[in-house]
Amino acid sequence: MFKTILIANRGEIACRIIRTARRMGIRTVAVYSDADIGALHAQLADEAVHIGAAAASESYLSIGRILDAVSLSGAEAVHPGYGFLSENAEFAAAVEAADVTFIGPSPASIRAMGLKDAAKALMERAGVPVVPGYHGERQDAAFLGEQAAEIGYPLLIKARAGGGGKGMRRVDRPEDFEAALEAARREAKAAFGDDAVLIETYLTQPRHIEIQVFGDSHGNVVHLFERDCSLQRRHQKVIEEAPAPGMTEDMRAIMGEAAVRAARAIDYRGAGTVEFIADVSNGLSRDRFFFMEMNTRLQVEHPVTEAIAGVDLVEWQLRVAAGEPLPKTQDELAIGGWAFEARLYAEDPSKGFLPATGTLSDLSFPDGDVRIDAGVRQGDAITPFYDPLIAKLIVHAPTREAALHKLTDALRQTRVVGTASNLDFLRRLSQQRDFAAGRPDTGLIDREAQALIAVAEADEPTLAVAAIAEAGGLLLPAKSDPWRSLGLWQLWGVPSRSVNLHHHGGHTPCRVSALSRDTFSVDFGDRRLRVEVVSRFDGGCRVAIEGRQLNVEIFETPHGMTIFLDGCAHEFQRPDPLDAVGEDSIGEDRLVAPMPGLVKIVRVREGDAVAKGQSLIVMEAMKMELTLSASRDGIVESLHVGEGDQTSEGAVLLLLRQEEGA
Repeated sequence: MFKTILIANRGEIACRIIRTARRMGIRTVAVYSDADIGALHAQLADEAVHIGAAAASESYLSIGRILDAVSLSGAEAVHPGYGFLSENAEFAAAVEAADVTFIGPSPASIRAMGLKDAAKALMERAGVPVVPGYHGERQDAAFLGEQAAEIGYPLLIKARAGGGGKGMRRVDRPEDFEAALEAARREAKAAFGDDAVLIETYLTQPRHIEIQVFGDSHGNVVHLFERDCSLQRRHQKVIEEAPAPGMTEDMRAIMGEAAVRAARAIDYRGAGTVEFIADVSNGLSRDRFFFMEMNTRLQVEHPVTEAIAGVDLVEWQLRVAAGEPLPKTQDELAIGGWAFEARLYAEDPSKGFLPATGTLSDLSFPDGDVRIDAGVRQGDAITPFYDPLIAKLIVHAPTREAALHKLTDALRQTRVVGTASNLDFLRRLSQQRDFAAGRPDTGLIDREAQALIAVAEADEPTLAVAAIAEAGGLLLPAKSDPWRSLGLWQLWGVPSRSVNLHHHGGHTPCRVSALSRDTFSVDFGDRRLRVEVVSRFDGGCRVAIEGRQLNVEIFETPHGMTIFLDGCAHEFQRPDPLDAVGEDSIGEDRLVAPMPGLVKIVRVREGDAVAKGQSLIVMEAMKMELTLSASRDGIVESLHVGEGDQTSEGAVLLLLRQEEGA
């Protein structure tokens, strides 16, 4: 077994690998960029080596710099994690050329599955069913348009390299094909350095079911059952589960055998995932599942397989890379219970899941029987340079119903303050009727988007609690100040204070009165609520409102406060009194950067007339492309950025003015 391994990755997966290596007595070396000097993975490793600037192209994607770190540290093996260089055959070959073990498949196996078009042709020869479509080499736009017409709409344009939803576009109408093709190619080129695409039939009621496979250097290949990853947005997974609901033993055997056949076709070694798309319009059927791609690495969602199979897949990777045979045969593997994984991201669901940045002023997870795989901790910053994953919450229970209940409960107890997150969205999704009933499909989130991403409206009890908090009546007072221990209460008269609560663009005026140290009334016009503080604790309190007792947690933020009440987060802002010009008065006249990023394309010039909804600027941030459009008709009065500029969040990109006579 290796004495020292280098982890050519960062964040959550690097921390995950360190955990297993430490248990096995293996020394770990982390690598870090300028942006990750104080990162958790760099702190946890036995040694950390600096590899360059914050931009991934100058650090985590630099083969030369990582190989220099291998040489400097004396590592005997390199674990690539997932993302970055994990499926780069040249990187695997360079590691082996340096007489160091690559903890993964051979370069030849990676190449065989690296391009989706070639992989599909290989799978057809191996007898694995593939999705109907065009998978050829010819890439001129006119020809692809002809192929699209033959395939029929809706269809899917997919980058032949890479994954994670990058370079992928659904197209519903012929007139949208050209623009979608251009965007998919541009995104694919930026993410993978390859703008070639393939075109496939879009299944209208699909499920995404993948099979975990594992091979060794002794000719053994097994599958570790399936995962259902159908809950997706922008073709990226949100909640995964294992096993797949509705899966029969017969279908499991058929899909498992197809996945093993795929792995054997490329002499596969190590952990891999064969991804299938299944048409479930008439239920799961042996003749309606199709090969999509094979990921020649460990998957983000591998913990759900570990939970139901009772194995450590990273340990298996290390043992297989060291030349050992697989720890178990197919007959020795069995499913035990049910598992879910929810991906907690710094992103704003109400703004199209736009990635978010910020410092995690509070980050806490439930205690007990919940696995948390995280690469950040409280006080860390979510930067614009890398994927905005905060953590993965993994639960396991004897039944699907029990596991899903445990997941919902874990999400209710999780706290994220300091950045926008998808926490409330995940909680709602875990309770969505079709998903809870075991009927997931890849279109579910889009169909239910309005209910899933709606901003939680603060009801009067929530507003009452926020008003008392804003007035200073809820938090535990300082022990050293006996006068502050009285809160808002005073001996003579009933003290009261006017409060104007700002919540998601609206505002609610109210008046808070202190009837005693622990009893308050809050007036909303002609409506009055009585609130009693039952007990106080550090950071919050328990209140009684209209016959209900609830826990309240209060967190100060740079521009207001966040209140957690009954498992829901509510954001309240404090407007800057010195800001005389309101946001609403100029919002339509300017285009601002929603987050830090790179200006990729500027589609207009000063003086151009634009129409509402017209694409003006394309930005790239956090590994995704953002198209910024005009909020109204107008004339471009001034342009403040050019292509290639790096811009900060909130920066004004251009100004519009009304057309004369409009």
